[in-house]
Amino acid sequence: MQTISIIATLLISAIIFIPVGMVIRKRTAESKIQSAENEAKRLIENGKVEAENLKKEELIKAKEEVLQIRNDLEQEIKERRGDIQTQERRLIQKEENLEKRVTACEGKERELERKYAENEQKKQELEEICNKQSEELQRISGLTEEQAKQQLLSNLDKEITQEKAAIIRDQEAKAKEEATKNAREIISFAIQKCAADHTSETTVSVVALPNDEMKGRIIGREGRNIKALETLTGIDLIIDDTPEAVIISGFDPLRREVARIAIEKLIEDGRIHPAKIEEMVEKAKEEVAQTIKEEGERAALETGVNNLHPDIIKLIGKLKYRTSYGQNVLNHSIEVSNLARIMAEELGINSKIARRAGLLHDLGKALDHDMEGTHVELGVEILRKYKENENVINAVEAHHGDVEPLTLEAVLVQAADAISASRPGARRETLESYIKRLEKLEEIADSFEGVEKSFAIQAGREVRLIVKPEKVSDADMVIMARDVAKKVENEMEYPGQIKVNVIRESRVIDYAK
Repeated sequence: MQTISIIATLLISAIIFIPVGMVIRKRTAESKIQSAENEAKRLIENGKVEAENLKKEELIKAKEEVLQIRNDLEQEIKERRGDIQTQERRLIQKEENLEKRVTACEGKERELERKYAENEQKKQELEEICNKQSEELQRISGLTEEQAKQQLLSNLDKEITQEKAAIIRDQEAKAKEEATKNAREIISFAIQKCAADHTSETTVSVVALPNDEMKGRIIGREGRNIKALETLTGIDLIIDDTPEAVIISGFDPLRREVARIAIEKLIEDGRIHPAKIEEMVEKAKEEVAQTIKEEGERAALETGVNNLHPDIIKLIGKLKYRTSYGQNVLNHSIEVSNLARIMAEELGINSKIARRAGLLHDLGKALDHDMEGTHVELGVEILRKYKENENVINAVEAHHGDVEPLTLEAVLVQAADAISASRPGARRETLESYIKRLEKLEEIADSFEGVEKSFAIQAGREVRLIVKPEKVSDADMVIMARDVAKKVENEMEYPGQIKVNVIRESRVIDYAK
């Protein structure tokens, strides 16, 4: 029972206190809400006051900035006005100066016009005086002006006759010398001679060496020996791994022969340096000249042609070093002579004329690299110079159909020439076109003033020009190399590229006495 009374008491207490607590809590909450509302109103009022203050401060700052900008602009405007005023003063001063100059020029112009008028007047007076003097001189001398002039010229002509003759002789000699230097035009024609089966055998010579050590001596310090050899002979010296041998490469057999003999002499002598090389090259040229003479005599003896002038014999021997479409011209000439003789004997006509014309028909090819003109024209000119038989001259002139053959011997020479050239393996077109390109390259190089000599080397990949130091300066060399390269580009067709190498060498020689 006691327990129940306790529980009942607790329940009654709870019933009484719950409403009371709720009332108390409600009043407390209302008090807090009212306090929060009052605080919010206070914060809003404070915010409005602060915002108003910030607005006033920003307005003040903006007004200050506008005032500063206005002051800066006014200062800049003042400075610019000052500059403009300064420029205006300068322009006014310049205008004043120009006006002064114009005034001075007008004064000088008036002065010049006055002096010009005075000069014209004096000129007229002088002309009148001269005319009077001329009339007086004519009256005193009894000669007119034209007669006096003719008499004076006649006297002067008599006095300087000797001087004129000397001047004319000097000018003629100089003209001939210049013509000889400038008249070297290489012309290749349709017939080239019998060579070996391969191009390398017609453009390359091999020189045997005693040992491989000799290769280094031939090259020389910094290559000066090999450069001297190539410059003096115009060939390309190839030193490779070939044991105890060097290769001489060049399209001109005469140059290759000179180079071969010179190298053999240097090896035999043992002293190899630029001065010795130059000496040996000159000796080699003399030896080749002797060989040319002997080959000419051999050809004349082999064909049975007698009573030839010594100069013609030398020209025949020179054909040993001339090719035409890969065919040796000397061997071709001997063959044509023999063929013409055999056919003449079979026909019962003059075999002596036939074999003589056959041997001489390509004589001009010994000169067409050194003189202007076709080999037919040059050959006929040489034969007429040495008073050769007219029938022989006609056969030589007609062997390519340039003129009509007048004798049966001339017709036989034509036929023999065609037989020798057209037999299988006698000629090769490829080698001829290759050599023509190299000759054209040298012809272009020689056409420039100041070039002493030129060489096409490296199978046509390089052209080397030796210039005269007194005519071509170091600066001119640069322009010359560029001009030669441009002319080669415009006038030739070739694979790859061609190197233009211009060399200028000055020498000073003195003697100790």
